[in-house]
Amino acid sequence: MDQRKVNMLAREYLDKNKAARKKYRFKPIILSHPMLMGLKQGQVKMSKSDPNSAIFMEDDASAVKKKIRQAYCPPGETKENPILDYCKHIIFNRNGKMTIKVGAKEESTMKEYLSYEDMEQDYVAGTIHPGDLKAAVTAALNEMLEPVRKHFAENAKAKALLKQIKSFKVTR
Repeated sequence: MDQRKVNMLAREYLDKNKAARKKYRFKPIILSHPMLMGLKQGQVKMSKSDPNSAIFMEDDASAVKKKIRQAYCPPGETKENPILDYCKHIIFNRNGKMTIKVGAKEESTMKEYLSYEDMEQDYVAGTIHPGDLKAAVTAALNEMLEPVRKHFAENAKAKALLKQIKSFKVTR
């Protein structure tokens, strides 16, 4: 876990620093979640320094489409497949379902999956084409991000905060 050390340091700091204990009544809480893979082949995790390795909350719909279209997604492979990782940890986790086009172009139909496991099984079997999976992931992610985009576009404070955050440089 990348952030565990810094979270523990913050907790220990409050234990040792009397002034900080007065200012902050409660210690920080650590809420952990699975680390998402980067979108490129071989990326075990997303990288803030590589903007094409992840979907960010400020990405517009066309950026999401481009990033997902270019993402690594080998046919029938589940291991180290970032598109399936997004399906499992984001889309199914939030929506509990996913609708994907299945079958050959002439006979394709839309199929609703109510579990990640059923969808993965069809992907491994070749029933779901990587391009169709990517299209469904793009649609689901853009649906989730639209209220966020709207908030940052319409709320002046949020817009200013986003501008400030974007001005920060990643240093390594």
